[in-house]
Amino acid sequence: MEKTVVTATLNAKAFINGKWVEGEGELVQLKSPVNGEILGTYRESSLEQVDLAIKSAKEAQKKWAEVPLLDKLDLLKNAHEIGKKYGEEMARLITLEMGKTITEAREEVYELGISNFEHAIGEVQRLRGTTLPSTFERTNNKRIHVTQAPIGVISVITPWNFPISLSAEILPYALAVGNTVVFKPSEITPFSTELLVKLFDEAGFPPGVINLVQGKGKVGNRIVTHEDVRGVTFTGSTAVGKRIAQSAGLKRTLLELGGNGPQIVMEDAHLEEAVEAAVNGCFYNAGQVCTAAERILVHESIHDQFVQLLVERTKKIRLGNPLEDCTEMGPLSSESIVKKMNEHLEDAVMKGAQIIYGGKHKGLYFEPTILINANQSMLLGKDETFGPIAPIIKFRTREEAVDIANDTPYGLTASVFTSSLEDAWYMADQLEHGTVHINETTNYWDFLAPFGGMKNSGNGRILSQWVFQHLTEVKQITFDPTKTKRR
Repeated sequence: MEKTVVTATLNAKAFINGKWVEGEGELVQLKSPVNGEILGTYRESSLEQVDLAIKSAKEAQKKWAEVPLLDKLDLLKNAHEIGKKYGEEMARLITLEMGKTITEAREEVYELGISNFEHAIGEVQRLRGTTLPSTFERTNNKRIHVTQAPIGVISVITPWNFPISLSAEILPYALAVGNTVVFKPSEITPFSTELLVKLFDEAGFPPGVINLVQGKGKVGNRIVTHEDVRGVTFTGSTAVGKRIAQSAGLKRTLLELGGNGPQIVMEDAHLEEAVEAAVNGCFYNAGQVCTAAERILVHESIHDQFVQLLVERTKKIRLGNPLEDCTEMGPLSSESIVKKMNEHLEDAVMKGAQIIYGGKHKGLYFEPTILINANQSMLLGKDETFGPIAPIIKFRTREEAVDIANDTPYGLTASVFTSSLEDAWYMADQLEHGTVHINETTNYWDFLAPFGGMKNSGNGRILSQWVFQHLTEVKQITFDPTKTKRR
């Protein structure tokens, strides 16, 4: 692979009360997974700076909530237009920070990321209240008005694998309904997310409405536990999500966590389509996706044919420099992911699985890998591998497939390929996953659909109107106009 030129050195800052400021904490140096060269630095925000960000958000929130809706929407429109100007730079930063291909990074920025500004503008205008009659008293005089009020200050903590899109699925929606935000992105993607916050700054959002703090666990813990933070949203690992749930107490939480998604291929499946879905599900973003197809369950009658087709298709994947448009898979984001991949592969082979394609890596560049004879006793059967691996598990009946698919602490996304309407409905009903796709990759989602998981995959739903359930307080106003003083 040719040497990749990385433009350095970047320096990320915090954004507090409308001002860009250097952090006062530890100096962090980041290397690009693309070639291991120094990409840039930033200083973590001190806890005093975090407290100031929260104070600024609290002080700004009341005035922000009183800003007319159309004025808020004009600011979001401005931010969306500015996002188009910075889109290519943002995509390149994503690639340099965490290694996804430039093609995937552009998709994240334009199709999955800044488009959320438009969606938030539309969805908040469709946010509806309700007026109820009195059923406790025998009167028509009382009216019960149910509305949705902003929560207040919300902390937003997002991961590295989709630094722009997963942030944009919360930030504009939270602001549109009158909340203010303290935003902590992943400590390994500070540069692309800094640019995202610049969209709000340049668009003219008032000081304190959105604040950016940089850092690791202690910074995140502060914005979770601080008494002036009223709501917490987090996207990331289940282990961290559980700690946040314990620390947040009675704060409103929205937790989007890990997955161990199955793709089930029935005997009557369209095999070529199922293979394409598996390639997307297992190898998109080098498998570093919570909705990845972590297990491929294949009916025994078509197992060998499916495996042959999958190997042939996987051989065509171009692994290499993620900044080149023709590259289809880039490096993994860190050594810790490589270590986990190796541990899961070694465990699987020790327990009877066979690597039939891939399995090797050069630094962070890990080959797309296919295993056969996998089963649920292996680490990859229940844990989230989060890398480019396709374990094939053979099954005999649809009941057995469901049992295997549900045999995991996770329950985010599942996929079923079948030509049988009966089997499709059976699977949809029986699978314990927040989303079940029929004849579609596990990595499919839609802006109008509720996204979220069951079991250890989190609580709540994001996208469209669903996210407002977690970004607002339901407020009841009971009113009897007949009891006012008459003049």
